[in-house]
Amino acid sequence: MRLDPAAETRIIGRVTQHRTLPAMARRPTIEDLARAAGVSTATVDRVLNGRLKVREDTARRVAEAAHRIGFHARGLIERRLSPELPVLDLGFVLLKEKQEFYQNFAAGIRAAVAARSDIRGRALIRFSPSQGPEDFAAHMRALGQEADAIACAAVNHPGVSAAVQELKGAGVPTFALLNDFGQGIRESYIGLNNVQVGRIAAWTIATAARTPGKIAVFVGGNRWHGHELRETGFRSYVREHAPGFTVLDTLVNLETRQVTYEATLDLLHRNPDLKGIYVAGGGMEGAIAAVRETLPPGQIAFVVNELTAESRAALSARYLTLVMATPLADLCRDLVDFMVKAVREGMSPVPGQHFLEPRLYTPESI
Repeated sequence: MRLDPAAETRIIGRVTQHRTLPAMARRPTIEDLARAAGVSTATVDRVLNGRLKVREDTARRVAEAAHRIGFHARGLIERRLSPELPVLDLGFVLLKEKQEFYQNFAAGIRAAVAARSDIRGRALIRFSPSQGPEDFAAHMRALGQEADAIACAAVNHPGVSAAVQELKGAGVPTFALLNDFGQGIRESYIGLNNVQVGRIAAWTIATAARTPGKIAVFVGGNRWHGHELRETGFRSYVREHAPGFTVLDTLVNLETRQVTYEATLDLLHRNPDLKGIYVAGGGMEGAIAAVRETLPPGQIAFVVNELTAESRAALSARYLTLVMATPLADLCRDLVDFMVKAVREGMSPVPGQHFLEPRLYTPESI
């Protein structure tokens, strides 16, 4: 049976359209590149991102396969193999390896190092097993034997300063992350303006509280210079602009969840008229748990730092009033740039500081 001319035209049009689809070939994926090079996708990922060392012949096989199949990042792979690119090892000391914030921090560092097309960089990341200055100093000295530059999130302590001085004498620039230390010796501080952060927290609580009253502030300890600056900013704002509020004696939580949980329960029990809480450092999870158990959402103004799954959930449920977060991607990009520049151009005769703007999150903005 012969179709009528109109139906035949429609069918021929669909067949023609179907036959032209292969001409619009999809972009080759990492899986395609791995098959073409005869390696695993993990190996391709390492070649692309420089996360771990890959044998040169393997990396060149991946580069040749990328060129053969038209892989979109073949230029980046070839640049990483260029003998003209300097090899730089950048060392980083963080803490709390299992905590979400520091896991995100480590991932941001690796991404920032991998994104550099002007170096063949390696991110050497170590996690201090404690907040003891001796542990930070030991990691810094060990990395000084391998790395061209070092960045650390460490406490402010003479032992840490001594390690910074030794590294400087050996020609290894050291950067302070989030918390300043080794002032006058280290290359630069990179993080938030902690006095400003404290003032923002105080403004939030004074504005959100229905009536003046008592406010509590938690800090990790006196070795965390950044926490002291946040407390200073907090108290200065209250004195200047919210004199009807009373800031209670500062609570030290040692940056731990359990201590903060127990201290918050006791705080709420002893001060049923409490108007606000600010956790200036770590341990916010304990305070969140205690407030959730004790008070309805929005009963007090409550401010913490860093957006994680737990703080996001508390913000969404309106137990938290504000979360101030470090822009990790920006920090890591700027940090790596400063570290590379210090290696290339030499250490600055005048120690500096580089502030980033905090990201502010409210229940209506997440």
